[in-house]
Amino acid sequence: MQDQPSPTKGVVKKGKVPVSNEILKIRLPKPVEADLPNGLHLMVLEDHRLPQVSFQIFIPGAGGYYDPADQPGLASFVAALMREGTVSRRSEQISQQLEVMAANLTLTAGASSVEATIAGSSLSDQIDRLLDVTADVLLHPSFPEEELARYKQRTRAQLMQQRANPNFLAAEMYSRVVYGAHPASRLSSSVAALDRATRDGLTSFHRAHYVPDHAAMAVAGDISMAEARKLVEAKFSAWTKTGAAAPAVSDPSALAGSKIHFIGRPNSVQTTLIVGTQAIARTNPDYDALQVMNRVIGGGPTGRLFIHLREEKGYTYGAGSALNAAMFRGDWSASTSVRTEVTEPALNDLLAEIGQLRDQPVSDQELADATRAMVASFALSLESPAQLLNYHVTRWRYKLPADYWDK
Repeated sequence: MQDQPSPTKGVVKKGKVPVSNEILKIRLPKPVEADLPNGLHLMVLEDHRLPQVSFQIFIPGAGGYYDPADQPGLASFVAALMREGTVSRRSEQISQQLEVMAANLTLTAGASSVEATIAGSSLSDQIDRLLDVTADVLLHPSFPEEELARYKQRTRAQLMQQRANPNFLAAEMYSRVVYGAHPASRLSSSVAALDRATRDGLTSFHRAHYVPDHAAMAVAGDISMAEARKLVEAKFSAWTKTGAAAPAVSDPSALAGSKIHFIGRPNSVQTTLIVGTQAIARTNPDYDALQVMNRVIGGGPTGRLFIHLREEKGYTYGAGSALNAAMFRGDWSASTSVRTEVTEPALNDLLAEIGQLRDQPVSDQELADATRAMVASFALSLESPAQLLNYHVTRWRYKLPADYWDK
């Protein structure tokens, strides 16, 4: 029998995984969008691969940014307790109904965030019932006294535990220094503010801030715009427009010069280091460039800080950086935790890496690697319809161009 030619003839084994130097070109599927009569902006991204629907409701003006000065944490208290009882449902009834539906429903309001967020998900044949519960929680929370008392007991222990965490203490000091009296300086509430919280105070904040005028609802999954709009208009018909102006935000006062701030913790075996400054708002045209810069210096295991402080010097288990950009001017910071005895050289090396990035151009190869990695990571995140929709919410929230994510 005649020998067959080998299918691998002419193939040279290199022992390397092929790597493309091309940057991926990505175009995001577009959601269908509509403005409802009560001011709510509805966005729907259909995806029928799975019988699931997820949604998020974004309510500007209901986040911790708008807490009264003497009540830090009030917005987070309100969000946490809205699910703990309504005019027609007790806390345990809400939990039982969600369990029967195999559904999720969470409400959050960050300590310094501009908005509160309600997020939910269920199988598509349960979305009608889930939106029933969601509308009740959103529109008719009763803030029962017994649930407030339980919440205070749980949260008091958490707040006290925070004060023993060196990473939290360092982050708290950093935020106060960078943002001053600006609401963005708030990382958490206090035991004193928690103790002052009352049912009347929660009710008043909810009534004033949970309005639909400038809110958005993003829906993704096994549902069409026609179906979603019909459900939303039926379930949230009592959520009426108030005529309220868009919630105002402002930039923090500018920083003056460099300073070192120290928190003493005798007998600590580690030192937490945070170096940073004010940066830019999310709408600044330099945002994308600054994100690439952040990837180069502090973007995980391939970042310069990680390679230098961990791989080369062995000072730490990890080091990185972060860019926080919101409606107002945010901040950029680099951080790590090191053994106490190497605090000084670690800080010097961290500052040296920042200085080098400032003074010396990034090589073409390093820039290309960082950009390619960021685009690849972005592409992977698009597998989730909910995450894909989040990108469009960001575009809507910051009034970015319609083709922003395609560039």
